[in-house]
Amino acid sequence: MIVMAGGLVAIVGRPNVGKSTLFNRIVGQRIAIVEDRPGITRDRLYASASWNGRTFRLIDTGGLDFGSPDAMADLVRTQVELAVDEADAILFLVDGLEGITAADQEIAERLRRSGKPVVLAVNKLDHARHMTGRYEFFRLGFGDPLAISAEHGLGVGDLLDELVRRLPAEEPSEVDEDAVRVAVIGRPNVGKSSLVNRLLGEERVLVSEVPGTTRDAVDTTFEQDGQSFVLIDTAGMRKRGKVWEGTEKYSVLRALRAIDRSDVCLLVLDGSQGIAEQDKRVAGYAVEAGRAVVVVVNKWDLVEKDEKTAIRMTEEIHREFPFMTWAPVVFVSAKTGQRVNRILETVVRVAERHAMRIPTSTVNQVVEDAAVRVPPPADKGRRLRLYYASQVGVRPPTFVFFVNDPELMHFSYLRYLENQFRAAFGFAGTPIRLLIRQRKSSGRP
Repeated sequence: MIVMAGGLVAIVGRPNVGKSTLFNRIVGQRIAIVEDRPGITRDRLYASASWNGRTFRLIDTGGLDFGSPDAMADLVRTQVELAVDEADAILFLVDGLEGITAADQEIAERLRRSGKPVVLAVNKLDHARHMTGRYEFFRLGFGDPLAISAEHGLGVGDLLDELVRRLPAEEPSEVDEDAVRVAVIGRPNVGKSSLVNRLLGEERVLVSEVPGTTRDAVDTTFEQDGQSFVLIDTAGMRKRGKVWEGTEKYSVLRALRAIDRSDVCLLVLDGSQGIAEQDKRVAGYAVEAGRAVVVVVNKWDLVEKDEKTAIRMTEEIHREFPFMTWAPVVFVSAKTGQRVNRILETVVRVAERHAMRIPTSTVNQVVEDAAVRVPPPADKGRRLRLYYASQVGVRPPTFVFFVNDPELMHFSYLRYLENQFRAAFGFAGTPIRLLIRQRKSSGRP
């Protein structure tokens, strides 16, 4: 299997220069799959974007600053440190109407010392009479400043052309075709590193009682029962208000990148503490990325139990994570090794479902049977017609439905179709994508 590294771009700049507006503008260039599912908490921290065939990850550093610093200088330093530490290229955004500020100069100095490729964009130049304002920014030392208006989209194409040229060349890396890439994700101190060590059977990862010990995503390749795995241990992700130390911010970003590189995510929960809001946030990252998920309830040895404790906990997980009731739940103790052997068995099973491909004839038979049982919805005298469907992708399984009018597809009916697919094909542990397209007039009858 060939894995391509797409590159990471950080938008850097002082507050109120339009970073988030530009972020939204760039991401809007890409036709993204959006899941309108209840229960997923979305924070606009990062997104995938593409331009002229080049895909990259875009970070809004303003959005990534979870803390509430007391001084502007602290905010500037934190944002720049994040970009310098992690980014492959930096998009330095300034305000063309305000001119150069002391904060701009401080950022520029730090970026020059970093040696990272920098593209300087002068924002808010909406009219021709403002264009001369960009020349002042030559003094920052990053070459020709690009005049843009993030709000109106002016000059953004030229900016993206320059940006993708600054990204490092994509270098494919060979990964064992049969290896399952597993990211271990979750809040700090739920026992992720202990779990990794137990799975590997040795002390590969530093374990500490201090939350946040793991700073980097660590890849370990191993084999068990003839199956190859790449295990990615990640730093715990903390709540927005509690992530204040710079290195913890980097850990969040590394965890998100680890999710991107994985096939299956082990969402580790602390069985002795129950489910926290941040557990839902972490799970949402994995589901939105289209990754298979296994919920691992750790520290189960610390829980006082009766014969129904596991059942109640499973019900609570399904209630608190309504967007991934398809995810299997495994109760373990990394400390004692209790049921840890079931984790990799479950990983192999869900990885197979994640990569499963269904013949088109079988897909359409399921759709036809579903439409007979529950007819498609109608609106103002017009009824939705399902012409045909086919699978167009795997990891996750992705299906496209060709219909007479996509506007007639009600969300509840789409969920019904998903449930029919899950009943027919399994898909345990994996999200599935259902896309709706209007059939062209010359299309298949």
